[in-house]
Amino acid sequence: MIANAKVKHVRISPRKARLVIDLIRGQSAQKALAILENTSKRASLVVNKLLRSAISNAKNKGVEEEGLFISKIWADEGATWKRFRANAFGRGSRILKRTCHISLELDKKFVAPKIVGASKKTKEIKKEKITKIKKSGK
Repeated sequence: MIANAKVKHVRISPRKARLVIDLIRGQSAQKALAILENTSKRASLVVNKLLRSAISNAKNKGVEEEGLFISKIWADEGATWKRFRANAFGRGSRILKRTCHISLELDKKFVAPKIVGASKKTKEIKKEKITKIKKSGK
């Protein structure tokens, strides 16, 4: 984990937030920002701001924005607001206004350095093994 960010008590149900979160899980930070900009869900505004905060946290640690990707993102259920509404026969029916906590972790993709000349060596080793097998008669 290079950087993380959390937002709590967001006035969106966790189920609706997870619809947006599932779109960007595992994506690079730049691609995820582009996806969130073009998503017409209300939760995308909150997740976009959260992702920008996590990228800013990574920059403060001295990590470049290139190569960052979303390693973990999840939405937990927050406190539920209970409200009542008038109903038939003088009753009151309960309305649940759900909130959620969204957490995001960024990581840096590991790019293996290219080793020059390794392919020639491996080809030579394979040729030697093949010739040994042919000589032994197997």
